[in-house]
Amino acid sequence: MGKGTVPPDSGDGDHIEPVDLRKALEERYLAYALSTIMHRALPDVRDGLKPVHRRIMHAMRLLRLNPDQGFAKCARIVGEVMGKFHPHGDQSIYDALVRLAQDFAVRYPLVDGQGNFGNIDGDNAAAMRYTEARMTEVATALLEGITEDAVDYRPTYNEEDEEPVVLPGAFPNLLANGSAGIAVGMATSIPPHNAAELCDAALHLIDHPQASVADLMQFVQGPDFPTGGIIVDDRASMLESYETGRGGFRVRSRWQQEDQGRGTWTIAITEIPYGVQKARLIEKTAELLMARKLPLLEDIRDESAEDIRVVLVPKSRTVDPGLLMESLFKLTELESRIPLNMNVLSRGKVPNVLSLKDVLWEWLEHRKEVLIRRSQHRLAEIEKRLEILGGYLIAYLNLDEVIRIIREEDEPKQVMMTRFSLTDNQAEAILNMRLRALRKLEELEIRKEFDGLTAEKSQIEALLASDAKQWQTIKWEVGKVREKFGPDTELGRRRTTFAEAPDHDIEDIQQAMIEKEPITVVVSEKGWLRAMKGHLTDHSLFSFKEGDSLKLAFPAQTTDKIIIFTTGGKFYTIGADRLPGGRGHGEPIRIIVDMENDQDIVTAFVHDPTRKLLLVSHAGNGFVVPEGDVVANTRKGKQVMNVKAPDEAKRCVSISGDHVAIVGKNRKMLVFPLSEVPEMTRGKGVRLQKYKDGGMLDVKTFAMEAGLSWQDSAERVFVRSREELTEWISTRASAGRMVPKGFPKTGKFG
Repeated sequence: MGKGTVPPDSGDGDHIEPVDLRKALEERYLAYALSTIMHRALPDVRDGLKPVHRRIMHAMRLLRLNPDQGFAKCARIVGEVMGKFHPHGDQSIYDALVRLAQDFAVRYPLVDGQGNFGNIDGDNAAAMRYTEARMTEVATALLEGITEDAVDYRPTYNEEDEEPVVLPGAFPNLLANGSAGIAVGMATSIPPHNAAELCDAALHLIDHPQASVADLMQFVQGPDFPTGGIIVDDRASMLESYETGRGGFRVRSRWQQEDQGRGTWTIAITEIPYGVQKARLIEKTAELLMARKLPLLEDIRDESAEDIRVVLVPKSRTVDPGLLMESLFKLTELESRIPLNMNVLSRGKVPNVLSLKDVLWEWLEHRKEVLIRRSQHRLAEIEKRLEILGGYLIAYLNLDEVIRIIREEDEPKQVMMTRFSLTDNQAEAILNMRLRALRKLEELEIRKEFDGLTAEKSQIEALLASDAKQWQTIKWEVGKVREKFGPDTELGRRRTTFAEAPDHDIEDIQQAMIEKEPITVVVSEKGWLRAMKGHLTDHSLFSFKEGDSLKLAFPAQTTDKIIIFTTGGKFYTIGADRLPGGRGHGEPIRIIVDMENDQDIVTAFVHDPTRKLLLVSHAGNGFVVPEGDVVANTRKGKQVMNVKAPDEAKRCVSISGDHVAIVGKNRKMLVFPLSEVPEMTRGKGVRLQKYKDGGMLDVKTFAMEAGLSWQDSAERVFVRSREELTEWISTRASAGRMVPKGFPKTGKFG
C-alpha cells in the first residue's frame, strides 16, 4: 500500500463513520437537484441564458470577438470557456456554442459562425478545430455595459478568476430566443418570439404597469419560430397559455398546391415545424407510405437546396389536397405541438412558472437596476475625473510656482498639497503630467471638459433621483433595440403566421387514411367475421368450420363502418379495414369486440348515418332510433335497447315507408302506422303487438301506397293493397288477426 493511501491513525484503527442512508441520499440528491436547476438546466429570466451560454458569451467578449473583428477558432473559444469558467466536457460546450449559431434553431443567433455548423436535416457541425466564430449584434446587446459595473461578479469554480452572475441583457433574450431544459423534478420549454413585438409590449408595460396579459397580446401575437410555419391555435387557448405560463402551440408546415398542367398537381412544403429534422420527417413519411397508411399519397421527394422544398405527389388528380394534408398532419411531424412551460429562475434565484407579463416585467426591472448601476459607476468616474481636472486648473494658474517646487523640493508632493491645498490624487496627477501638456491651450481644454462633465454629472444625479426619468431612459433603450430588430429588417420580420385549422370532418380524415377497396363482409351463424376481397354474389363459395354456416353476407368498402347488433340490445362498430381477411374462416367477433358470451349476433350492416332503424324485441317491444346514435366508439359497444332475460333483441330493420307489419309466432299479423312508434336514443321501447304466449317472429316497414309485399318459398312475390289489408290494420299493441292466405309457412316476410 502506498504511503499516501493509508488513512491517518487515531489509535483505534477504525475510521468508519456510520451514516443514515436515507438522510445521506436526501441531502446529496437535493444538492444535485439544486445544482442542476440553478447551474445547468433553467435559464435566468433576466438575460434568458443558462450558465454555459453566459460563460461562452463572457469568454468571447474577453477574446474580443466583436461583430466588427475577425473570427477565432471555436476550439480556442471552447478551451477558454472550459479552462476558466465551465469545468465540463468540451463537447457539451461546443454543442451549446454550435446551437447559438444555427439560424434554424435560434431565432436571433448570438454567435456568427464560419464553417459547417450543421443543418436542418440533423447533420452535425464540423469539429471545433475547423470552425470559427465571433459574436453577433444580439450578443453585444446582451453584454452592453458589462464593464461599467452593471452586474455582480462571482468567483469561478477554481477561484482564480471572476465571471458575471448575469448579463446586462439589453435584448429580451428569454422570450426572443426561447429556451428548453430538463432539470430534476422540473423542466422548461419556451418557444422563440419576435423581438420587435416583445419591445412593443415592454414599452406598453412601462406606460401601463397594470396592463393584463390580454393587453400585451395585442403586441405579442404568439411565438415566432426561426423556421416559420403556421400556428393553428385559437386566441383564447394562447391567451390562457400566456396567462398561466403553461400550455402549447400547434404548428403546421406551410404548403401550397402547384399546378403541373393537364389537371395534375403536387404540393410543395416550404416551411416545417420548429425543432423537426427534415431528413427524419421524410424518412418517417416514406415508412408510412410503404406501410400503406397514407393511401392518398403516391410519393414524397426532397428538392431542398438552401431553403426547404419537400414535394408531395398525390395518388390521383381527384384527391382533395386539403384532405391529403390533414391525413399527413395527423400522422406525421408536418404538424407538431410545441409546449410552453415558462419555468425560469426568477430574480436569478427561485425557479418559478411565470406569465408573459411577469417575464417582461422582471426583464424591465433588471434593465432598471442595470441603468442605476451604470449611472452610479459613471458618476463615480466623473467625480474622480473632476477632482483631477480641478488639480490641473490650480497647477495652470500657479504654473511657475509648481515647476519651482518640483525642481527644488525634496518632497514636492507634500509641499504642493500643503501650499495649494490639493488632495493626494490631484498632486499625484500633476506630478505625472507630461511636459508637453504644459501648453497654454490645455487650460481651455480642461475648462471645457470640466464644464461638460459637471453638466453630465448633474444630469446623472437628476436621473438617479427621478423614477420617471429612469423609465424614460429605459423606454429610449428598448426603442433602440426595437429599431435595430424591427419588422422591416431581414432578421426582425415575422416568420410564423397564424391561421384557423381548416375544419375537416374527423370522419373524412379517417376515411382518407384507408385505401378504398370493395369487399364482401361474411358473418357465420356462430359469430365468425371476415372480409373477402371484391363484391361476391355467389355465396356458395364460402367455406365454414364444421357445424357452422352462413348467417349473412353483404358488400361494403374498406372505408365503411360495419354495425353489428346483438341479442343483448347492444351495437358494436368495427371499421371494415380492421376485419380479418378472407383467408381461413376469419375471427370470432368476441376477439374483435367485448361481447358477452350469452349473446349472439342479430344482424350486421354497413353504417349509413342518414337512416333510421326499428328495433324489436322477442316480447314485441320496439322503438325507432336514428342510425347516427348507435355508433359505438369503444370495444365495449353501446347499449341501445334495454332487454331483460328471458326477453332478447330480435330484429333491427331500416325504416322505409309509413306503416309497420308485424307477425307473431302464433301466425297473427298486425299492421299499424309507423307514427305510433316513438323515436328514442335508448330504452325498452313500447309494446308493438300483444301475445298470450310465444313472441314476435318478423317485422317489416312499408309504404301503404305501394302495399305490403312478401315472398314465399318459391320466390313468388305477393302484394296486398290497403283495401286487402283492412282487417289487419289496427292500433299498436293489438293482438292482430291470422295471416292472410298465401303467407309463407315460415311466418317471415321473406
